[in-house]
Amino acid sequence: MSERTTGILEMTFAMTLIGTLGIFVVFSGESPVTVAFWRCLFGAIGLALICSLKGAFAFKISPKQFLLAVLGGIALTTNWVMLFYAIGHASISLTTAIYNTQPFMLVCFGVLFFGEHLTLRKLCWLGLAFCGVVVIAQSKPELAYANGNFAVGVALSIGAAFLWAVAVVVTKKLSGIPSHLIALIQVSAGAILLAPFASVSDLPSQSTAWASLLTLGFVHTAMMYTILYSAVQKLPTDLQGALTFLYPSVAYVTDYLVLGQKLGTVQILGVAVIMLAAAGMTLGWRLPFFRKEKSYHQA
Repeated sequence: MSERTTGILEMTFAMTLIGTLGIFVVFSGESPVTVAFWRCLFGAIGLALICSLKGAFAFKISPKQFLLAVLGGIALTTNWVMLFYAIGHASISLTTAIYNTQPFMLVCFGVLFFGEHLTLRKLCWLGLAFCGVVVIAQSKPELAYANGNFAVGVALSIGAAFLWAVAVVVTKKLSGIPSHLIALIQVSAGAILLAPFASVSDLPSQSTAWASLLTLGFVHTAMMYTILYSAVQKLPTDLQGALTFLYPSVAYVTDYLVLGQKLGTVQILGVAVIMLAAAGMTLGWRLPFFRKEKSYHQA
C-alpha cells in the first residue's frame, strides 16, 4: 500500500471519528474551557502511553522543533475552546458547517508556505464545496439545544477554523517527528495553558460527564490525533482539505440522530454538494468544461 493511500485511509478514519466529537462536548455539561482542559489532560495521558509503547521518547527533538510543537498546541487548544463555545451558540450542525472553511485556509497556506500548486480544477472543487457550506449555514433551522447568539457562533467558528489550519501548517513543518510525540507536546502545552481558567476545583458529579470527558481525551484526542497527524505528514494540503469535508457529514448525522437537530432539505442538499466536491478533489475528477489546467502558486 502506497504512502498516499495509507494517508487517505488514516485521514478518512480520523475525520469520521472527529465528526462525533460535538455530542460528547454537549453531553459533558461542562464549560468549553473546562472541557478543553480535561480533553488535553486525558489526551496527554493516552498519548504518553502510546509514545512509551512505540519508543517515541527516545526520539531526539531540537529546541526549535519543540517550540514549534508548543506553538501548534496553543493554536490547537485555543481552536477547541472557540469551537466548543460556538456549539453553544449555533448547534453542532451549523458550527461544523461554518468551521469547514478550514480547507480553503489550508490550501492557501499550502501555496504560501509549501510552494504547492493550485490548479483551476482544484479551485472549482473547493468553490463548489464552499457553496455547500454556505447553503447549510444560511438555512438556519430551529435549534434543538443551542440558545446563544448565532452571529457570535459564526465568528467563533471562523476563528477556530483559522487556528486549526495554523496547527496543521505547524505540524507539516515537523515532518519526520513521530505524530504521537507531536500530539503529546501539543496537548500537554494546552493543559498547562488552560489549567488556570478551567473549573478543576468543581469536579463533575455525573458519570455521563466523566464518560464524555474520558472519551474526548483518550479516543478523540490520543487515538484520533495520532492517526490524523500521521496522515497530515503523508498528504498535500489540498487533499487534506478535501478529506476534511467528511467530518461535517458525520457531524450532521450524529447531531440529528443523537441530539435531535433536524436537517432540512436545504441542509441535505448542502451536504451532498460538499461530498461531491470532496470526491472530485480526492479522486482527481476532471471537470468537462476545462481542457487545460492552469496552476496558481506563489513564485
